[in-house]
Amino acid sequence: MPSTRTHLPDILRLALPASAEAVIQLLFNFLAQLIVATLGATAVAAVGLSNNVTMVLMFTLATLGSGAGILVARAHGAGDRDAVNRTAGTALLLALGVTTLLVAGLYTSAGPVLGLLGAPANLLAAATPFFQVALLSVPLIVLSVVAGNVLRSLERPRIPMVATLIAAAVNVGVGYALVHGAFGLPRLGLVGAAWGALAGQAVRVGLLAVFLYGPRGPIAPAWSGVGAGGRVLVRDLLNFSLPLAATQLAWSGGNLLYVLFLARLGTEVLAGVQIGYTLEGIFVVASSGLVPAATALIGQAVGQRDAALAAERARAVERFGLVTEVAFGVLFALSALVLPVLYPSVGAEVRGIALATILVNAAVQVVKVANMVRGAGVLPSGSDTRGVLIGDAISAFAVGLPLAWLLAFPLGLGFWGVLVARVLEEVVKIAIFTWRRRKLSWGQVIAGQTALNAATD
Repeated sequence: MPSTRTHLPDILRLALPASAEAVIQLLFNFLAQLIVATLGATAVAAVGLSNNVTMVLMFTLATLGSGAGILVARAHGAGDRDAVNRTAGTALLLALGVTTLLVAGLYTSAGPVLGLLGAPANLLAAATPFFQVALLSVPLIVLSVVAGNVLRSLERPRIPMVATLIAAAVNVGVGYALVHGAFGLPRLGLVGAAWGALAGQAVRVGLLAVFLYGPRGPIAPAWSGVGAGGRVLVRDLLNFSLPLAATQLAWSGGNLLYVLFLARLGTEVLAGVQIGYTLEGIFVVASSGLVPAATALIGQAVGQRDAALAAERARAVERFGLVTEVAFGVLFALSALVLPVLYPSVGAEVRGIALATILVNAAVQVVKVANMVRGAGVLPSGSDTRGVLIGDAISAFAVGLPLAWLLAFPLGLGFWGVLVARVLEEVVKIAIFTWRRRKLSWGQVIAGQTALNAATD
């Protein structure tokens, strides 16, 4: 049986640019947060509250990109260029239509939405205008996710990396100028950071459109149409995307409820934990390139109807993930040393809470990244999106959130109770994902894809 080392060059070729892209995005987001932090703890907490709401929408809808990535990888492995074109075009059209409609509704009721979530008055006043502008970025972000996943599945991961680098630089530059009134631009304060993000996302979508459909692009404009074959393709896209959307809704909604628990504990608690999780994101996403690598490599093996190769590649990605998990967990813990340098304006109490958040989560990085690789890469590539939904829903709503409330409030542990509950949530999740992983049959996955190909021809 081939070892992990046999597949390592292919994994690195796809994972490194994707991980670099994610790290670039988070580093620039981190710089944007530092800009916001100069406005004080209330501004940091307001952005955290707004971002967690928009993430529920963004991550849920971006699962169209996951479904498109899986199906494009399978079509690419089978050498079916027409299927690649139809799948990509249909996913992009669905993403644009659905996100635009939802964002239009939320924009007109931004204040009441945040108010219903129980935001304190000072946070509500600061967060509402930021939230409205941030909503405008959501359709652009979802389109970028879909286009990026298509390109990675076509083994062109450097293109979305370059687009993200340029867009992130625009985000920070414009955001800084609008927050502080630099370079002749108006001083907008907190909402200026949201306008900077919108500018960056607009640049990103434009670049990806040129790279994807331009004269040297890898695909041609097409969509599935409204005939029988088109309906089958749309149905299969939704069969992948809807369970993943429900999963992301559960995950994002769970995160939002955790934020509300923390907000109830005070603005300083919310700001400190938000800082800790922002830093954690940098190190978690350093391994995130393993997800599109798994999607592309496993999907191509399924398209080639090679069950043994699909199984080998799944094992190789998971094993290589163990190495990155340990290394980046150590680096995350060490990041606590620079908190006073990075966040001098938020106060000692906020930094102390951030320190605790970092150390607790660094201890379970191995589990978190393993959940990411299996839940976002291996299981969906094996057509087991239901297993992902089961794992996320049970771990969050049957374990993590009830424990967080119990430990934080009735038992009086405060934010420590929330941190411990989130650790236990990850442990339960890895147990469920491991069980579902062992049930995968790559032969059955290939048989299902073969039936789909016959129905769409």
